[in-house]
Amino acid sequence: MKVISDLNQATLVNRSLSAVWHPCTQMKHHESFPLVAITKGKGAWLYDEHGNALLDCISSWWTNLFGHSNPKINQAITQQLERIEHVMLAGFTHPPVVELSEKLAALTNGNLGHVFYASDGASAVEIALKMSHHFWQLNSKPEKKKFVCLENGYHGETLGALAVTDVAIFREAYGSLLQDVFTVTSPDARKAKASESAEDVAREAANALEQLFAKEHKNIAAMIVEPLVQCAGQMAMHSPEYLRLVRDLCDRYQIHLIADEIAVGCGRSGKFFACEHAGIWPDFLTLSKGISGGYLPLSLCMTTDKIYRAFYSDQTQHGFLHSHSYTGNPLACAAALACLEIFEAEKVLENNIARSQNLATAFAWAKSDTRIDHWRQQGMILAFDVKSSALKNSHVFPREMFAKCLNEGVLIRPIGNTIYVMPPYILSAQETEQMGQAVQRALNQVING
Repeated sequence: MKVISDLNQATLVNRSLSAVWHPCTQMKHHESFPLVAITKGKGAWLYDEHGNALLDCISSWWTNLFGHSNPKINQAITQQLERIEHVMLAGFTHPPVVELSEKLAALTNGNLGHVFYASDGASAVEIALKMSHHFWQLNSKPEKKKFVCLENGYHGETLGALAVTDVAIFREAYGSLLQDVFTVTSPDARKAKASESAEDVAREAANALEQLFAKEHKNIAAMIVEPLVQCAGQMAMHSPEYLRLVRDLCDRYQIHLIADEIAVGCGRSGKFFACEHAGIWPDFLTLSKGISGGYLPLSLCMTTDKIYRAFYSDQTQHGFLHSHSYTGNPLACAAALACLEIFEAEKVLENNIARSQNLATAFAWAKSDTRIDHWRQQGMILAFDVKSSALKNSHVFPREMFAKCLNEGVLIRPIGNTIYVMPPYILSAQETEQMGQAVQRALNQVING
């Protein structure tokens, strides 16, 4: 590795390229596509080292709900910092983790009353998978150890979470490390034929799932699903009917339902929990990303009293044998509590109805653009697909679109040929319209060369 001796003469980008291995990135691509050095954030805007402003249209990888440098969250973290920055949660507790757990349980009406904490989304998924597996062992059904996931689903990149992820590029690289799982057809509404509805697709997918359950239920511990939107799976959206049918099937065949709400929770879908659209509660629900407002690493797995009680024993080996050093970190919990207070005080879910309408208006141009397919929206998530026939090189399109959008002053990160926006819950109507126009200009530049 080349050592840069004179840091004052080197740009921040060059220093980063020499020392930092960036995530989910082919580093060689930065020879021709930009790496952007961000030095400040305020509200919905990011500022690079040259002072250029970028509208954060994807909430910094779906995490930032209420803007960068939010004064209420800043204050909550600062106040907590004066009390205690961290203490292990094994054998100890503290006010922020207790208050956060109580508030989250209340948001589920007590259906999911026990909360286990970690740091990142994949870790929360690992907790749910391990907890389900261990539950069946404790209930004398050790054969129930396989998992079911959806095609094109994504749940994280640790080995357990990656096993239930069906994204080809990951499975090709790491498949030999992973547990075998059952992968079932996705209820992706884009599959609907001319005479079909999203509900029809959901019922067809549920019928295929029932066939698997009927045959293999004695070996299946749990099914994991991203409710309503398979985000990393090109923002594939499905009807709430699928969740209702899956809940019924899981009950009938004694299989746990894991709802991965890491990306779609915390109001993204239009309700605080996406499962609320279907009127169901899973056996496990995972949250991360937006729960701390994009401030600090925090994830969690919520579960039922029935599952909690299965581990409640005098025998140590019957406890849930899992831990993280920063489990329930007080600073992260304080940030999450501040976010929940903002939701309530500022009536965020109610006001997001108007914001989602502004989003639809800003991207109305895409509905009639003949180069575009499958315009779709779920709450504060909007996406559409660019037809392959409109692109000179579909493999390079995501990077080209990213670069052109930077030039237009907006941050987006396409997934394949899918363009999506998932902005913070603070955009004005003017900023939203600005976002839609900038994306349209950038797309025209990419397609027209």
